[in-house]
Amino acid sequence: MNYQIEANKEEFVKLLRSTGREGVDDLIEYLDEGCNHFFTAPASVNHHLNSDGGLLEHSLNVCHVALRLRELVVEMRPELEPRLKRESVIIASLLHDICKADVYRPARRKRKDAKGLWVEVDTYDVDYSNFPMGHGEKSAVMALWAGLDITQEELLAIRWHMTAWDLPFQSTEAGKSLNAARDLHPLCSLIQLADGVAANLLEHGNEEE
Repeated sequence: MNYQIEANKEEFVKLLRSTGREGVDDLIEYLDEGCNHFFTAPASVNHHLNSDGGLLEHSLNVCHVALRLRELVVEMRPELEPRLKRESVIIASLLHDICKADVYRPARRKRKDAKGLWVEVDTYDVDYSNFPMGHGEKSAVMALWAGLDITQEELLAIRWHMTAWDLPFQSTEAGKSLNAARDLHPLCSLIQLADGVAANLLEHGNEEE
């Protein structure tokens, strides 16, 4: 594990432990050993942060953005502070994509280099065969499996962080559930927005050529 991944892992663990939540050490162990090595997985195959440790970096980026957004929202609407607890922002943002550690597999593939020559490069394959439950819902279930004491609003923020991107092949009921979750818990909108800012602004352009 390289220095940057180690530093990011240290920050990730520190942030999670700062919540004081029961089961957090079990969760960290699960992510490190029982979850196909979350800390070294990529964030994607062909897009943002598609390299070792990319998923960890993306999770931290989302957390940083979410905490900044929380400060701004609370400044503008102080009455929302009790509904946007800092510990909940940390938990939902850091864990929203843990499902990805279970689907990417290291691989080798041939592609043309800048000179047009075929070379072998390190890459990743996608394999959904291990517990093919979906995206946000799988991350929520994995957090529960790991033994974390997680609240309803945190589970819903993780489940619905993709918002409508998860809905094209789902039922009308799913869309209504998403809207109800956002109405009940501002955390859902905060995490969704932070994820988009991180992936589409902070990390945009980091994909391999």
